[in-house]
Amino acid sequence: MLQHKICMLGGFGVGKTSLVSRFVSSIFSDRYLTTVGVKIDKKAVTVDSVPMTLMLWDIYGQDEFQSVRDSYLRGASGYLLVADGTRHATLETAVALQRQAESVVGQVPFLLLLNKSDLDHDWQVDEQTLVDLVDRGWRVVRTSAKTGAGVDDAFETLAREMAIA
Repeated sequence: MLQHKICMLGGFGVGKTSLVSRFVSSIFSDRYLTTVGVKIDKKAVTVDSVPMTLMLWDIYGQDEFQSVRDSYLRGASGYLLVADGTRHATLETAVALQRQAESVVGQVPFLLLLNKSDLDHDWQVDEQTLVDLVDRGWRVVRTSAKTGAGVDDAFETLAREMAIA
């Protein structure tokens, strides 16, 4: 069975841990728990008749005082950049993390997840910014760890892209 390492990258409080919990266990909790270091989960999936195990590395959130260690990124088959659609600054963090990840692992598949789509009334990320990222070749998916919207599709899309890469 194929095994793929996926890194979850993003700023503090964007929902990386909640997205992993939703995908792996179909659960969501409103309690905020800060990830210290890295938490690793796994899930067996079948994508296009290909069985694989996804090793999900939930890496602590980056801020101006703490950056992601390159050693956590090494060996990744792909990654999910996570931004909080209600906080535009987290998108800037995701863009910076994409540059760092690419410098460590090269051009592997990745998606940008704009999380918290259930809070669209508080949305701060404008459509033109997203169009600009798509024009650069980025795949952008709106997700909600709370409702589950887009979560399974995002992980399955990345798994499919890693399988053919």
